[in-house]
Amino acid sequence: MAEQVKVDIGIIGAGSGGLSVAAGAQQMGASTALIEKGLMGGDCLNYGCVPSKALLAAGHAAQAFVRGADFGINGGKPEIDSEKVYGHIRNTIAAIAPNDSVERFEGLGVKVIQAEARFTGPGEVVAGDTTIRARRFVIATGSHAFVPPIKGLDQVPFMTNENIFNGPVLPEHLVVIGGGPIGIEMAQAHRHLGCKVTLLEMFAIMPKDDAELVDVVRRALEQDGIAIIEGIKVVGVEKTAAGIAVIIEKDGVEEMIEGSHLLVAAGRRPNVESLDLEKAGVEHSPMGITVDARLRTSNKKIFAIGDVAGGFQFTHVAGYHAGIVIRNALFRLPAKADMRATPWVTYTAPELAQVGLTEAEARKKHGDIKVLTWPFAENDRARTERLTDGMIKVVTSGKGHILGVGIAGAHAGELIQTWVLAMSKKMKIGDIASMIAPYPTLGEISKRAAGSFYTETLFSARTKKLIRFLRLFG
Repeated sequence: MAEQVKVDIGIIGAGSGGLSVAAGAQQMGASTALIEKGLMGGDCLNYGCVPSKALLAAGHAAQAFVRGADFGINGGKPEIDSEKVYGHIRNTIAAIAPNDSVERFEGLGVKVIQAEARFTGPGEVVAGDTTIRARRFVIATGSHAFVPPIKGLDQVPFMTNENIFNGPVLPEHLVVIGGGPIGIEMAQAHRHLGCKVTLLEMFAIMPKDDAELVDVVRRALEQDGIAIIEGIKVVGVEKTAAGIAVIIEKDGVEEMIEGSHLLVAAGRRPNVESLDLEKAGVEHSPMGITVDARLRTSNKKIFAIGDVAGGFQFTHVAGYHAGIVIRNALFRLPAKADMRATPWVTYTAPELAQVGLTEAEARKKHGDIKVLTWPFAENDRARTERLTDGMIKVVTSGKGHILGVGIAGAHAGELIQTWVLAMSKKMKIGDIASMIAPYPTLGEISKRAAGSFYTETLFSARTKKLIRFLRLFG
């Protein structure tokens, strides 16, 4: 039976961004409808952040057996139980799922509709047998794995992030097409779990990160035994008796890479196809929905957040966008999204974290910059834990304004947060240099790098001359 629903805010998509808007709006007194055609929790919970980090954790645990010998602890080669590895992933998702469930949101008072949504006009959406009219709509439909038009790919079995966590048996030899964060993380996780891994990348791995910091991760991956082949063209894919073969071309020469399983990690595309956005007057392209600084679409009563809005494709960005939308849609405040201090992390071992501009971007944009570095090898805590591979790189203006920071090393995702706060609050390098850092911690690298901004001045001939002059006064 057809149902008519009228609410303050209608949200399409129950991923991170959509759930945050729904929970916040409903608890602040706005009537809310939440529409989701797939699984509650979206990509992050079911196919992305949560399962990938669970698999990485399993890989890191296996790698701890190997690293134990460095500390005089010989645990031998770990025995990997595929069924229990995938069970750990399922259990992790199941533990978090109640927070994102239909039951929880209906308990908050949200009208949850489990059907595909499509616009029928500028202020109306149809989902299944329900018509939803709302004062404001929020599109939070996320993104999906991009499958490039590779010859023969449609004739062979292959995996994306949407099914690589299903198991039930770990691959014997995983071939990964794509050297971005997803491809890199899955390559190392599987290698640490005993799989042979070959990684193929058309250009250079992790192209959005600082090249010097990427080298730290690249060396670690190669030391793990991952075969990394960069600067190639994928010519085609074939099915073989043992699994699959990827035909690549490098420097004009073709080569065949054979494996048991294939993972395609060639980027993501926003989910805009089935929404009938034209009927709502919402401008969009295959790369996402066009939004202004307030995250409004060309129809000012419709917002778009998270992956579908283009730009950064991270769960924490979707959550940040949700706060901007609530301020605009509920409180009518002209809140604008400021993405200059947006961090991102690749959760390999070592991790690579970045916020703001890389060195190359800063040189192009600002010209006169200072680059401050400090190696993990000069950090006492890193030495005690044999985590000395890595470095921090801080890019500032000549006057000490922080333009960007990158960290390649253990726990980089935690360490970067000091710098995210500093950049978001427009602190200068002296604020970090003057903080008291507990000893011994990895976090001291931030203080050390910041302090090096003043090294040239502090130990200059001018300073020495000043000290000699002050001696005259006793």
